[in-house]
Amino acid sequence: MVKKSSVAPLGDTVKTTVISSKNKKIRFMSYCWVGCTHDFTMLKKEFPPKHKWFKKFKVRLDLGYQGFEKDYPCKELYLPKKKPKGSHLSEEEKASNKLKAKERIAVEHSLSGLKRYRVLSNRLRIKNFGHYNDILEVCAGLWNFYLSH
Repeated sequence: MVKKSSVAPLGDTVKTTVISSKNKKIRFMSYCWVGCTHDFTMLKKEFPPKHKWFKKFKVRLDLGYQGFEKDYPCKELYLPKKKPKGSHLSEEEKASNKLKAKERIAVEHSLSGLKRYRVLSNRLRIKNFGHYNDILEVCAGLWNFYLSH
């Protein structure tokens, strides 16, 4: 399989889609994208909606994935309630969002595990983004190895 990067060389930031398990292991990492690309757009390109990718799984997402439930069937979806424009969330909705954030924190912990590696936490100076994809995959492998030992 030929690796192809979606990153424009002039982009200031780089994003990637990460899927992790509840025990913080990284199960999937997409190729790098330009930082201004919307999270849900990245997901739809990596996982075309016509397939039932997440049907057997409980999915925990942040607000960057609004509309997920329309395109992807899943066993259970944890998506926070978005604050309506010009209004406020009720106390029940705020409490529900807090519980969903507690469920989603394992993903954030796996991302912080990646950032332990200095090459990912420092300023990006690599001009060849194919190399950056490789570095990201190696760091994910090291993180998973760390968790298993």
